[in-house]
Amino acid sequence: MRSTTGLLRAVASVTAVAILVGGCTIGPTYERPTAATAGRFKAAEGWVDAEPADALDRGPWWALFDDPLLDALASRVEVSNQNVAAAVAAYAQALALVREQRASLLPRLTLDGGASRSGTGVGSTAQAAGTYRAGIGAGWEPDLWGRLRRSVDSATASAQASEAELASARLAAQGEVAANYFGVRQTDAQIALLEETIEGYQRSLKIARNRYEVGVIARTDVLQAETQLANAQAEAVGLRRQRAQLENAIGVLVGESPSTFTLPRAEWKSNLPAIPIGVPSTLLQRRPDIASAERRVAAANEQIGIAQAAFYPSFDLTGSIGLGAGKLFDLVSASSVLWSLGVSAAQVLFDAGATQARVEGAQAAHQQAVAQYRQTVLAAFEEVENLLVASRVLEQQETLRRQASTAANLVAAQVENRYRAGQVGFTEVVIAQATALQARRALVQLVAERQTTAVALIQALGGGWREPAGG
Repeated sequence: MRSTTGLLRAVASVTAVAILVGGCTIGPTYERPTAATAGRFKAAEGWVDAEPADALDRGPWWALFDDPLLDALASRVEVSNQNVAAAVAAYAQALALVREQRASLLPRLTLDGGASRSGTGVGSTAQAAGTYRAGIGAGWEPDLWGRLRRSVDSATASAQASEAELASARLAAQGEVAANYFGVRQTDAQIALLEETIEGYQRSLKIARNRYEVGVIARTDVLQAETQLANAQAEAVGLRRQRAQLENAIGVLVGESPSTFTLPRAEWKSNLPAIPIGVPSTLLQRRPDIASAERRVAAANEQIGIAQAAFYPSFDLTGSIGLGAGKLFDLVSASSVLWSLGVSAAQVLFDAGATQARVEGAQAAHQQAVAQYRQTVLAAFEEVENLLVASRVLEQQETLRRQASTAANLVAAQVENRYRAGQVGFTEVVIAQATALQARRALVQLVAERQTTAVALIQALGGGWREPAGG
């Protein structure tokens, strides 16, 4: 009885110590690492510094382009893209790990039972006896140094990083759908432009043949016209191949076999969202990759505390109550009750520096995560600056390209009229028509580039924005 009382006191003492020092957590307190940022972007006025706010609502950013077909395709990414599905599964796995780590904070309960029979001798001298038992056991490891809590916090931070990576995968797939969609529309416009040009080349070839047949020009003019027409037709065939590849890529992105996915030709909506100059830099800080990198730093910080906790002793409380008897029906009697209480402690006395090495390794991993976070922020600022510059330059280029296209078209028309009047050779017609076609195609390509640059800028800003209420 005395030994039982002493054991109870020991268990009570350990429990009291666990309660008293339960708030004592070994290891560094997490602080979000600093990063080199600027108060504004030099390529745009009105941008201000801000803290990460990756949880803000991004909304269906692709709707800014006002294209119903693009809306339908981008919406399918959420449920059909396999890269996104893999990211969803990774996030679910991370959440399950959080639940697993949280379970370690609570006591463990077990139910066990058994029956056995043993004996001696054989034949008439044989003797046998049975043993029956049933019991409930419990065990609990007091989190004296915060190791278990830090494990939960580390798993939680990792899950949050997985959530941000899921947002990154979703945003990347949606952006790729939009870029490929505008690529298809650009190719359609190029094909339509070439088809119109081919009709013009066919008329020029007919004129050249008619003039050749009446002896006004040499056969070289006819050959030049035929060469020009064949080259344009070959380019049109190449564009159809390029369109098919873009169409197949979109099919894969929306989770459909390229064999069954088709994207019909439609009117190209060359809309461009008006990016407000006063957009705050909170949009940059909403980037999922920055959120993920910051959460990886937090997880690495917790690993330092987990490693340092190994320097301190660990305790484990156990207890059980059960029934045991030589006969099955005797289990219900009070005399068959068996119980036990226990407390154990463990302390590493010598491990040749292994624990210190693990601590130093965790500290180095934390420093690596901090450096990666800072580099992610710097790269994000660089990307936004470059895209803002590109958007502004492309806008200026479009004005000049339109002027060049208009002038080239006028020149081609005038040279063709002068050729019909016999004032110039066909070589000048070929040169003027090729210049006009090149100018028109460059304009189409520039308009599409402005759209894809707008998509990239929206992605760089974290996936779109919403104007503040009343703003």
